[in-house]
Amino acid sequence: MRILFLDQFADLGGAQHALLDTVDAVLKAGWEARVLLPGPGPLMDALRARRVPTNEIPCGPYRSGSKPASDFVRFALDLRRQVRIIDELLDGIGLVYVNGPRLLPAAALAARSRAPVVFHLHSHLRGSALRLARWSMWRARATVVGCSNSVLDPLRPHLAESSFYVIPNGVRDQGFRTRAFEEGRPLRIGMIGRIAPEKGQLEFVAAAALLRDQFPRARFVICGAPLFSANGSYFESVRARATNLPVEFVAWQSSVSEVLRDLDLLVVPSRQEGMGRVVLEAFSAGVPVIAFPAGGIPEAVIDRVTGFLTQDFTPAALALSIHDAIGAGPETLRRIASNARETWARRYTLPAYRERIRNLIESLQPDSRPARETEMPLPRR
Repeated sequence: MRILFLDQFADLGGAQHALLDTVDAVLKAGWEARVLLPGPGPLMDALRARRVPTNEIPCGPYRSGSKPASDFVRFALDLRRQVRIIDELLDGIGLVYVNGPRLLPAAALAARSRAPVVFHLHSHLRGSALRLARWSMWRARATVVGCSNSVLDPLRPHLAESSFYVIPNGVRDQGFRTRAFEEGRPLRIGMIGRIAPEKGQLEFVAAAALLRDQFPRARFVICGAPLFSANGSYFESVRARATNLPVEFVAWQSSVSEVLRDLDLLVVPSRQEGMGRVVLEAFSAGVPVIAFPAGGIPEAVIDRVTGFLTQDFTPAALALSIHDAIGAGPETLRRIASNARETWARRYTLPAYRERIRNLIESLQPDSRPARETEMPLPRR
């Protein structure tokens, strides 16, 4: 079977790492993959390293969040070209797999009844994006995969429940290490990921300012870079707010495990989060997580069981949770890290993710099913 993948970005964010994991599952099953992308970049490089053919498709760039009129005009112009490109590639395609909402309308218009459509949703849709996605899913009779229940909930009232599957992200083993959490030892408290307003770097810096007198030996680490859109001005604002604070900036790292190895606590102050791969990577590595209760995060982070959740989305609440985590003591932190590791091993491993994806594809195209000894059931809720 041949599968046509569509992705709206050329950089490597969390959704694009999930796409690579999905492509790997497809290739391992003996199927063929082709991927349409907006242009050259790290994602195209990673696909070509796997010998996966790629084609370019126009897709933005568009502003994140609320969009100006110029973005809607650009989207309408892009849409006509997108439909034409997809239509030309559909011969012999057994499945169209759309990894994000911006290319879903084109897939819905082009595929019609020629191939089943899978829509993989990694984040929350709102406003016009949600309405357009609903129409596109209805038009394509799409099967919808969500990384958490949270991202699927706005869609459930509008489509049949049988169309939805929750397939949580899976991540590689980051190498569990038991930390001492010794009192009086300097602590490294960090963030890892894309630098953007919705990810909460400013809130993290504000929390660091509130905590510096109580924990003078603590160091706060921001590891990441702006991706996808022009967040350079936000990055500069974060740097300016961190002046004279114990905040260290680390460039984007290809190996998350190396960054996690040097952290004692991971902070995830995201206001919008489908699930957050870095949360699961920290679970695997034995780094306790402190997070805002955003989106799908509470589906993995259970307060004081597998991590710590703040009471609200303010810097003061974040500082209080960091304070409480440090004050919980070494034994409690080690217990929480162990619980999180067990949760990762039970629900969020990469082999489990790949198996669920293969089972989903086979359920849509039974004739493509290769012989295998075991199967992992597909979760729906």
